[in-house]
Amino acid sequence: MTSSCYDDITIEQLRASGSFKWTTHPGAIGAFIAEMDFGVAPAVKEALTGAIDQGLLGYLPPQVSDAMSAACARWQRDRYGWDVPAARIRPIGDVLVALRVTIDHFTAPGSKIVLPTPSYMPFLTLPPLHEREIIEVPLLVEDGRHVLDLDGIDRAFADGGGLLILCNPFNPVGRVFTREELLAVSEIVERHGGRVFSDEIHAPLVFAPHRHVPYASISAAAAAHTITSTSASKSWNLPGLKTAQVILTNDLDAETWASTPTIVRNEFGASNLGVIANTAAYDRGREWLDETREYLDGNRRLLGELLAEHIPGIGYTPPEGTYIAWLDARGLGIDGSPADFFREEAGVVLTDGAACGEAGEGYLRFILATPRPIIEQAVRQMAEALARR
Repeated sequence: MTSSCYDDITIEQLRASGSFKWTTHPGAIGAFIAEMDFGVAPAVKEALTGAIDQGLLGYLPPQVSDAMSAACARWQRDRYGWDVPAARIRPIGDVLVALRVTIDHFTAPGSKIVLPTPSYMPFLTLPPLHEREIIEVPLLVEDGRHVLDLDGIDRAFADGGGLLILCNPFNPVGRVFTREELLAVSEIVERHGGRVFSDEIHAPLVFAPHRHVPYASISAAAAAHTITSTSASKSWNLPGLKTAQVILTNDLDAETWASTPTIVRNEFGASNLGVIANTAAYDRGREWLDETREYLDGNRRLLGELLAEHIPGIGYTPPEGTYIAWLDARGLGIDGSPADFFREEAGVVLTDGAACGEAGEGYLRFILATPRPIIEQAVRQMAEALARR
């Protein structure tokens, strides 16, 4: 692994930044929240500085929003071969707002939500706020690799499921689903007349030889039953700027979106600076992303080496995409929550897998998007805590 300027970033510098990740648990190593510790791309910083100098801090102008839609369309075309009209790409505050709109306006009232688990935590807490029951469908593990339980998804739709929440790349297990896997999902959804909400926010961070395939791009049928949401926020480290995109590939959905005031109002949740940053990221932040992804590729391999040496009892399969490591701590003999143990005894803050659904109990979510010396320190402190028991 080659060295990088990212290696020179210290814990003291990160704490001094005042971020949520590094100030919520004083004195501890923060590896629990999905954001990066590498700053922002120079092109994004330049665009934000220019907008502030220009005073572009009022309401979102249509031309600024349209520029982001065009940039996102170029990104989808250039990186994934998916030709989406820019007019079908709408601004929104974040992916979760897009999910709320999808549930409220594009599914049958009272229909259930089909959710493969372990899942991104808010996917478990948001649907009940809209009076929707969740049917959890635990992933299967085949040869150490998580795969979708297609029969389980089929049964969930038969049991009243109306909307499948598909996270691809999959947070937290790091899977990047193949075209064949997605086609199998589409056949099930079509057979039951269901819908899909495809969260593709981590798509820019996929490691070779894996390739991201937009779910709505696989067939006309998939395009017709899908609402896709994505953003530059994860891959370019912009989550605080509250901007995402909704991609509408169904003509009726696009008409409904444009003609429903309660939907259109959600577009104003996207901030000027977030829209400008997303535009700059998609168009001019590609080189920075590629370099950062290469560094993250090294991080995922480094973590495997460190765990094998210092904590061989923990299970780990390097993610195919995302900067999230999914650790199986069930073999460590820890009583209670492994996340509580490592926070209290090792000073390393991780996400408890139980927050990701019953299928995540005994697991940990470890964020890899941090300098390598910090990963090394975190694993060393975890190993020392285990040795002291």
